Amino acid sequence: MRKTTHNFAVAPMMDWTDRHCRVFHRMLSGRALLYSEMVVADAVIHGNREYLLGFDAREQPVALQVGGCDPVKLAQAARIGADYGYDEINLNVGCPSDRVQAGRFGASLMAEPDLVAKCFVAMQAAVDIPVTIKCRIGIDEQVPAETLPEFLKIVSAAGCKHFIIHARKAWLKGLSPKENRTIPPLEYDLVRAMKVEFPELIISLNGGLSTLEQAQVEVSNLDGVMLGRAAYHNPWMLSRVDEVFYGQPVSRFTRTDVVQQLIEYARSVEGTDPTVKALARHIMGLFHGEKGARLWRRSLSEADRSLTPSRRIETAFEALLRAKEKAA
Repeated sequence: MRKTTHNFAVAPMMDWTDRHCRVFHRMLSGRALLYSEMVVADAVIHGNREYLLGFDAREQPVALQVGGCDPVKLAQAARIGADYGYDEINLNVGCPSDRVQAGRFGASLMAEPDLVAKCFVAMQAAVDIPVTIKCRIGIDEQVPAETLPEFLKIVSAAGCKHFIIHARKAWLKGLSPKENRTIPPLEYDLVRAMKVEFPELIISLNGGLSTLEQAQVEVSNLDGVMLGRAAYHNPWMLSRVDEVFYGQPVSRFTRTDVVQQLIEYARSVEGTDPTVKALARHIMGLFHGEKGARLWRRSLSEADRSLTPSRRIETAFEALLRAKEKAA
C-alpha cells in the first residue's frame, strides 16, 4: 500500500480547497498533504467526474475526501478516486451541516461507529492507497472522554490506522456549521490522551490552530497536524511548512515569485478551464500582514470581470507595485 505524508495537511474545506486553490498552496509547500473539498459518494459515482475529481499532477500529494454512509457506494467512490490518482481517500465523519445530517453521514456517524467500521472495511478493500477518517471528538450529548475511545477502538479494530481528529464536539441540534467551528470548546488534551491510549494509531490534530508555532506546541506527542481556515486566510504560512515540519532548507522564494507562478498557471489553463476564475479569491490572503495587503485584495475583487484570470492577477500586482513605489 502506498503511504501518504501526515506531518502537516491543509484541511478539506467546501468551496475553498478546489483544484486551483490546491495548485496555489502547492506553490508554497512541496510537502504538505492537500485535500479536496468533500464530495458525496453518489456525486462521485453519478456526477461529472472530471469536474468533481480532476486535478493537476503538480498538486500531489493530494487526498480525496468523500461523504456517505453506504459501504458499497463508498467503496465504489474510493475506487474511482484511486483510479484518478489520489494519494489517499478520507471518509468525512465530522461535517455538521443539515444536509449531511439528513443524509446520515458526516458528524452524525460519530453515533454509529459500527457503521463507520463497515464503511472503512469496504473502502480499504477497494483500493491500495490509505483510507483515513476525519472525525470530531463527539456530538451532542455524548461525553467525548467516554465515546471517543470507544469510537476509535471499534473503527481501528476494523483496520483503520489514521484518524484526523477535530478537537471539538459537533452540536447537530442548536448550532450552525459556522458556530460549530468556534463555539464548542477545544479539547486538545483529549486528542493527545487518545494517542497515549492508542499508541499504534496515527493521530493528527485539527481545529482552532492559527499559527505554525501553535501547531508545533499542540501537536506534541501526536503524529501530525491539519490547519484549515488559518492557512487559507494567511497562505504565506505554508511557505514555512517544509522547513518547520519536514526539516527542509529554509525557502528562498518570495511572494513576487509566487505571483509570477500564479500568472503563468492561470494563463496555461484559462483557455480550457473556466473555473480558474475562482483563483482570484483563493489568493486574496497572499499578502496578509504586509503593506499593501488591502490594496491587493481590493484590486483582485474589484477588477474588471472581462479580464482573464491571469490579467486580473497582473493588474492587481501592478497596482501593488505602483503603490509601493509611490510610498518609497
